[in-house]
Amino acid sequence: MQVKDIVALIAKNTQTTNEEFQRVFHGRGGLYDGWRHLTVDSINNILNVALYFEEEHESELLEALQTFVKESQKFDTFVVQRRYQKGAPSEVLIGELPQDLYILENGMKLKLNLLSNKNNYYFPDMKNGRAFVREIANEKHVLNLFSYTCAFSVAAKFGGAKSVVNIDMSKGALKVGMANHSLNQLNPKGVSFLPYNILKSFSNIRRKGPYDLIIIDPPSFQKGSFEATKDYEKIIKKLPQIASDACILLACLNSPELESNFLIELIEQWAPSFKFQKRLPNLTEFASADEEKSLKNLIFTRHI
Repeated sequence: MQVKDIVALIAKNTQTTNEEFQRVFHGRGGLYDGWRHLTVDSINNILNVALYFEEEHESELLEALQTFVKESQKFDTFVVQRRYQKGAPSEVLIGELPQDLYILENGMKLKLNLLSNKNNYYFPDMKNGRAFVREIANEKHVLNLFSYTCAFSVAAKFGGAKSVVNIDMSKGALKVGMANHSLNQLNPKGVSFLPYNILKSFSNIRRKGPYDLIIIDPPSFQKGSFEATKDYEKIIKKLPQIASDACILLACLNSPELESNFLIELIEQWAPSFKFQKRLPNLTEFASADEEKSLKNLIFTRHI
């Protein structure tokens, strides 16, 4: 596809956008030959572009998108992030960003930082996972492992969770998580934000249990912190010690190298009281040429 075709597709996809976050082009899924390096998001009046590696048509693409934004009735701000450059710098090419930027997702407000060096506080492909948690969280004690900025916690509280324990090594991420709860005017009672190393803190985590809903959403690989191929097993082995008898588990995996069976087989081996129920569907706008290389949200329920 040529630049003009990509811009035409983005223009078509933005016709139905509203104030909520929506991906309008997802090259990372491999469905558009030659455009795996490109993603484009609509964030209310902002068009946000991420470039994952340098391509020869970059200047042409950005010029065409700037023209589109200038002529658009929806967008007045245009941001580009070059993730292939050191520090993954972002640049505002048109307009300006509000000081306290947030996105809307199913009525929830979640803080966003489009000028951060890589992760911007929000993972949009996890929307269906958060919707699932919100749907089943009522009156449950929830454990949110690798909570990052605690979007699952916000969803759980919207769904009526009795308590939520958020665990993440990053104090900065947890601080943003606290701000997310405040932004939504949620009652902080029963919500904890604990800067623990999960693999070294199970005695503390167990003391706050048992948990009726456990969410495990780790990075695929984070040097010195977590490596899915060897560390996921360590967490799964501990699940029976912290789970209630009818606990629901949402186990997430976003590694293109590991398929769903990697998790299913680990849980069959090390936590056999948890039975696999289903894989949550991914958002259509994040479609992939190979779904097993995309985000995997797997649901298990415990039977004692």
